[in-house]
Amino acid sequence: MKISRMFGRGKPVFSIEVFPPKKDAARDFTREGVFPVLEQIAALKPDFISVTCSAGGSGGDGTLEIASFIKNKCGVEAMAHLTCASLSRDGAERAVRELGENNIENILALRGDVNPDTPARDDFKHASDLARFIVGVGGDFCVSGACYPEGHAQADSLASDLKNLKKKVDAGVSCLFTQLFFDNALFYSFMEKVRLIGIDAPVSAGIMPVTSKKQIERTVSMCAASLPPKFAKMVARYENDAQALRDAGMAYAEEQIADLISNGVDGIHLYAMNSPYAAERIAKIMR
Repeated sequence: MKISRMFGRGKPVFSIEVFPPKKDAARDFTREGVFPVLEQIAALKPDFISVTCSAGGSGGDGTLEIASFIKNKCGVEAMAHLTCASLSRDGAERAVRELGENNIENILALRGDVNPDTPARDDFKHASDLARFIVGVGGDFCVSGACYPEGHAQADSLASDLKNLKKKVDAGVSCLFTQLFFDNALFYSFMEKVRLIGIDAPVSAGIMPVTSKKQIERTVSMCAASLPPKFAKMVARYENDAQALRDAGMAYAEEQIADLISNGVDGIHLYAMNSPYAAERIAKIMR
């Protein structure tokens, strides 16, 4: 089922993001315990599960296999990520064809980061270029895109980033998923701007329950998400108590989601970090 058809049914769409095993273990899914984890997450019956890929973007790191397992073995809709930073047009066409052959109808088109072990290419300079290519290749895919409530880290400004977002939607992107954020006020302000420039695509809010100090440091360095005073105070209070920080991080995410739902959010996209525990906690309040 195409993700675009899941929205507008009277309740927020609930999706969970997972990632393939890293490096050389990428295809040893059973030994790494990935398939059992996927089965636990799929059993929660989210509307769909999103599968990331590495900086190479071709799906060769296990994205295709995992998305196929979710869709064809677990019976849950899957969305496969495809990044264009190091992807050739031939590689993109092959990846799209293989996804279609595996009954995958949904693709998240991303620019992605350049893999230092893979020569950079300029076949697709922007995610909008990749989205337009996927739509042109055919196969009747639902193409989604990413958006950034605080602006992309490399954008000159939020205004210029919004202009690029409009180009992405005009290229064929029908659903949007935000980078994670910890301040709902930023999301609401972003949504006002998105609608004002004529983007009417549904937008799912990206939420990550932060459950460890290390995760917080890594997350902030990667996505440049700002930390509101309430969140920073929580971290400072529990940073030396792993269990308490995990509980507090989950409670913070649950409070964020409850507020978003009460304000009519289109969807909740959970960055679960392959944690069935986090996924189950959030699934309970999405039912």
